[in-house]
Amino acid sequence: MTKLLKKAFDEASKLPEKEQDALARILLEELASERRWDEFFAGSHDLLGQLADEALAEHRAGRTKELDPRKL
Repeated sequence: MTKLLKKAFDEASKLPEKEQDALARILLEELASERRWDEFFAGSHDLLGQLADEALAEHRAGRTKELDPRKL
């Protein structure tokens, strides 16, 4: 455990029990959310590469148009 995290936990331990539980729930939800994003992105590299290859193939085949920012 890092010094900063230990300091945060030491400070949190001084809070009333109800506030400690609320903080713990927030921290656990954040960690779970980060895990879900990591898993999602870990599995998306192949898909992103495939989409990039398809886009480049369409461009090389002349099936794309230059974007005109004035028409957005």
